[in-house]
Amino acid sequence: MPAPSELDVVRGTLDLMILRALSWGPMHGLATLRWIEQRTRGELQIEDGALYPALHRLEQKKRLESEWGYTDSGRRARFYRLTPAGRRHLTAELSRWERYTLAVSRVLAPEPAQ
Repeated sequence: MPAPSELDVVRGTLDLMILRALSWGPMHGLATLRWIEQRTRGELQIEDGALYPALHRLEQKKRLESEWGYTDSGRRARFYRLTPAGRRHLTAELSRWERYTLAVSRVLAPEPAQ
């Protein structure tokens, strides 16, 4: 069971977080996972069982491409990078996400005093 401070990943956001992580440059899967965990200050814990299927799904959709390389520690790993289509998709999804979170924030905000 996750620690009380950990949050569940909202359905549909993992792909967006992966694309955002890779917008900074190519990364292997574990580095992508760590980047997300660092950016969320450990609030989101991504399981391997969710990450790798998402990476493969994004690659099948031509939003990512990959090639084999070596990590800083010398371990062989598949490195993923955004394709031009992936970068366009990320831009569109970031805009959509900002509109969505603003709308939800309006709903959840307390009613103004009357």
